[in-house]
Amino acid sequence: MESDRPELLLAATRELLAELVEQNGIHDFDEIVSAIFTTTPDLTSTFPAEAARALGMRQVPLLCASEIAVPHALPRCIRVLLHVNSEKKPGEIVHVYLGEAKKLRPDIQSAQ
Repeated sequence: MESDRPELLLAATRELLAELVEQNGIHDFDEIVSAIFTTTPDLTSTFPAEAARALGMRQVPLLCASEIAVPHALPRCIRVLLHVNSEKKPGEIVHVYLGEAKKLRPDIQSAQ
């Protein structure tokens, strides 16, 4: 994300959520128990959870928080942790990394 503007933060969050839902075969938001969103301290223009609400996650408990300010950390980064009711084994879950965040986990195939 090039800058901290609400429309960019919401678009990036929508993109991340859409990819997580698609890659993991989540067909109904009722499968999602809750979600935690974090942003780096340089993103403060809006709550990423607003994007989830706009996508239809109206009954899902959502929490937003700020990452700790670690020197030299990846700037302007949004993370989401979905808690999902699933029969999948841990190795079957697809962890999604988009854009510059792919650098965070080069060991994970989905970050390639």
